[in-house]
Amino acid sequence: MAPRPPFPPFDEETALRKVQAAEDAWNTRDPERVALAYTEDSVWRNRDRFATGRREITDFLREKWERELDYALRKELWTFGGDRIAVRFQYEYREAGGQWWRAYGNELWEFAEDGLMRRREASINEVAITEEQRRIFGPRPEAERGAPLPIQ
Repeated sequence: MAPRPPFPPFDEETALRKVQAAEDAWNTRDPERVALAYTEDSVWRNRDRFATGRREITDFLREKWERELDYALRKELWTFGGDRIAVRFQYEYREAGGQWWRAYGNELWEFAEDGLMRRREASINEVAITEEQRRIFGPRPEAERGAPLPIQ
């Protein structure tokens, strides 16, 4: 697998780049592309689901984006140290029936020396919103990169 810079240990600038790269990739909603950022044996906890390995991660993401329509994500660096980064995030999506949701969460990431993520733990809560309450529309425009996320 190709190395994925920036590499640990992270400083603030490289941690910010890693977070933005993850946000950009997830906003493509391309399971195969996103899964390439993880080691072959990467371990995930996503809410109450567990996945091990790139194939399970790809399957998980494919199922996720089949359910979560018009998915749009924002991530924010929370802290970093050594080979680890913590982020908070928000994303919005709608269900096939039309109900919109905003998800709030935190992720803990651990990286291998080649810059691939070997561990991801995500805790996520959702609230129903109306279409008029939406505030995340597609990938983040360049002018908004680095902007903090509102709490609600």
